[in-house]
Amino acid sequence: MNSAPASATRIRPPVPVVDIDLERPGEFRLPGDRGPVRPQGRALALVRLHGRPLGMVGAADASGPDGLWQALADTARVELADELTAELARHRAAPADRAPCRPAPRAPLVSVVVATRDRPEKLRDCLHALLRSRYPEFEIVVVDNAPADARTEALVRSEFAGRVQYVREPVAGLARAHNRGLARVRGPVVAFTDDDTLVDPGWLAALAGPFARDSRTGCVTGLIVPAELETAAQQALERQGGFAKGYLPRTWSLSDPPADPLFPFTAGRFGSGANMAFRTGTLRALGGFDTATGAGTPGRGGDDLLAFFRVLTAGHTLAYQPSAIVWHRHRRTGDAVAAQAFGYGAGLGAYLTGALLHDPRRLPALLRRLPGGIRHAVTRSRDRAADPEAGWSRHLALLEARGMVYGPCGYLRGRLTGAGN
Repeated sequence: MNSAPASATRIRPPVPVVDIDLERPGEFRLPGDRGPVRPQGRALALVRLHGRPLGMVGAADASGPDGLWQALADTARVELADELTAELARHRAAPADRAPCRPAPRAPLVSVVVATRDRPEKLRDCLHALLRSRYPEFEIVVVDNAPADARTEALVRSEFAGRVQYVREPVAGLARAHNRGLARVRGPVVAFTDDDTLVDPGWLAALAGPFARDSRTGCVTGLIVPAELETAAQQALERQGGFAKGYLPRTWSLSDPPADPLFPFTAGRFGSGANMAFRTGTLRALGGFDTATGAGTPGRGGDDLLAFFRVLTAGHTLAYQPSAIVWHRHRRTGDAVAAQAFGYGAGLGAYLTGALLHDPRRLPALLRRLPGGIRHAVTRSRDRAADPEAGWSRHLALLEARGMVYGPCGYLRGRLTGAGN
């Protein structure tokens, strides 16, 4: 694979990432609610109002933390004006919308599965964030996927004894690890995140809400924002859009399809595997995740996308809830980001191949939608070329395209070697 361009690797000053709420002037929080912080100079902030995320803005001010907070708030009032207006209107209307006082139903147990492989330091931070969750009843299952040593097991059994379950999956593959966790969980809702994330304290409650409100909901995804932007590669990935899918709640279903030329094949727009939850019974009925997909397999990825697609085509609704926030630690080096771009493309190709093999009746629909999809891809490439770092953008786009060409082969290799379910 080609090495990353110099624009992705040259030294740049880190950009502190913080969490602010406009109703709490002057207060900065670290991602994942790890405590207060007093940044200097400049910062990128997740901006909230009444706890709801509205967007991310950047600002700089040399006068100190208070001046920086004001600069971020002023920027938010300009760049997020529509979001602020909508949230203020919702907040004013909320008391009138509330039902008469009655006992709240008991929150169902939510199970959390974290697959990991030889990254105990990151896993430790991830688990501490999960244990700060404000949800009343949850369990955590760590799946140690084909570990090279016993460090992860030692960490879970010592530092998190009695609070986190440990299980080992000896065969490499993220989908296989997730299925191992799915077999172990007890809750009617199962959530998945990665070991390089920090979940928000309200993450589980926000994921559980759509399931409680609508029995047709089979899957809920959430917002993914950067936990740090310390390296040029991390900053470059975030400029490309990162993992965020927007700040407005959405739902998708085959009974009410959106005006999208590739729906329901555009599963990447629905969410990402680092922040997803399913009704446990629904996911088990589908056979879990396809083990010919996902990191650690020849398919490289696509396990989450294929699960989203299968939930939708089985007749369930998929909901996106931006209040379910996960902070993600992006890859730190240009080579790692380049490998990730290739993996995304490969995962997309593997997902589409798996989708058609699981449901061959969808092939005519995909072929009808391809011209619109090609037009969308051309427009996306043109937009990327306008980026100040267009060379890096084109490099990533090329790697992603190469991955897409490889993806079907990777998926079929996984099936032929017995990986697929």
